[in-house]
Amino acid sequence: MSAQEQYVRYREDAKSLAAIGTCVEAQAGRVTVRLPKVLAEAAVAAWHRDEPEAPHGLGDETHGQHAIRENAAELALIGLAISERGRWENEEVVIDMDVASAGAAVRAHEDVRPEDR
Repeated sequence: MSAQEQYVRYREDAKSLAAIGTCVEAQAGRVTVRLPKVLAEAAVAAWHRDEPEAPHGLGDETHGQHAIRENAAELALIGLAISERGRWENEEVVIDMDVASAGAAVRAHEDVRPEDR
């Protein structure tokens, strides 16, 4: 199998994954989660932060830099959700979070080495 044929198969796999995502979103569009106050505040701060323009084009990003920026953006979107619909209960916030944001947080957790947690 050539590399080109392999990527054709990968594109088909990506379409199947997207179709699964459609099914999951229809069944679990939002999930209710509880977050400690310090994490909720960090997410809200990320949402309110004004980012300066990148000193170079985003095309100059490494794969690792791109992944870090994407995770920061996901954190900010969680902060937006907390700002709009979070309910503070003592030292926690209860939020109905979009399943995609919840999944992004879980993937970020899985990407962090245990010694860095």
